[in-house]
Amino acid sequence: MDIILTIASTVLEQLQKPTLAFLIAGMMLAALGSRFEVPEPVYKFIVILLLLKVGMSSGISISNSEFISLLVPAVGAAIVGIAIVLLGNRTLARWRGVSEVDGLATAGLFGAVSASTLAAGMAILDDTGVPYEGFIGALYPFMDISALVTAIAMAKVSAARRATSTVILSGNGTLAAGAPRTADAVPDDVGGSDLVRGILVDTFRSPAISALVAGLALGVLSEPDTVYKSFYEPLFRGLLSILMLIMGMEAWTRFAELRNVAHAYVLYGVTAPIIHGLMGFGVGLIAHELTGFSAGGVILLAVMAASSSDISGPPTIRGALPEANSSAYVGTSTGLGTPVAILSIPFFVALADMLI
Repeated sequence: MDIILTIASTVLEQLQKPTLAFLIAGMMLAALGSRFEVPEPVYKFIVILLLLKVGMSSGISISNSEFISLLVPAVGAAIVGIAIVLLGNRTLARWRGVSEVDGLATAGLFGAVSASTLAAGMAILDDTGVPYEGFIGALYPFMDISALVTAIAMAKVSAARRATSTVILSGNGTLAAGAPRTADAVPDDVGGSDLVRGILVDTFRSPAISALVAGLALGVLSEPDTVYKSFYEPLFRGLLSILMLIMGMEAWTRFAELRNVAHAYVLYGVTAPIIHGLMGFGVGLIAHELTGFSAGGVILLAVMAASSSDISGPPTIRGALPEANSSAYVGTSTGLGTPVAILSIPFFVALADMLI
């Protein structure tokens, strides 16, 4: 009974936080037929500011860390972020009735990191006296950006391949729509390395990823603290709330699409944090054996892997994959994934006590 009450109170706490609260408010506005709207140029400006801030915050954390001690866990964090998206592509994105782009967008958010969940993990370790490395916060962007870029690139590659399969060359040189794909009918580079390379280049050139990477580079290579603290940081939460309001209205208009596959997202949202956390824990153990990475560091790497993004992920996915259904990826991530991830923190602490 206590577990049920804990879960209920955690879910209620998440509903009251700005990210989910403004999303629900936007859905209510749409349900009531409100004509509220934010002009597209203003929306794009908000997204760019948000992602520049996230990138700079990550870059500042990296620049304040020792590179050598950071290297192994950082590589491990990036590998975990990519692996989570690949696993989501083989599971949720292949579920019957689930749109591939929606599945990959959801997996991208689950591969990215929730700063609030990581902060909760740090607070628990501080309260219990478990030490951890000071550079843990700098691992955030390695897992976060690798997961988001992987999800976006895979979704675009999939869309490009579907597009090429609808209009291809037939044997006599005429165009045939929807014809079966054969070795003679399809050019060598269709769906091959040239296509993938082009998609990757396009992904990094997209406004969302470009802003994120630019902010990261500014944080690492320059000293943007003054403008960061006086402009970007004070505006961040307010701009994020407007973005979530917009996404909530969009989510309501596409909510019906999820009616027949809601169980798939519920199952993924409940089980994925534990599985992903164990992946992060395993990589943390490897780093522990190779470099002496602390038990607290292993726990927090597991917490990062278990978490799902509520800040950097939604605007990045919305900017790069506007066709993805925000009801699916934001609802599953923030509504289910975050409470489960927070509740799983004591489990990873106990696991570390047993194994380290």
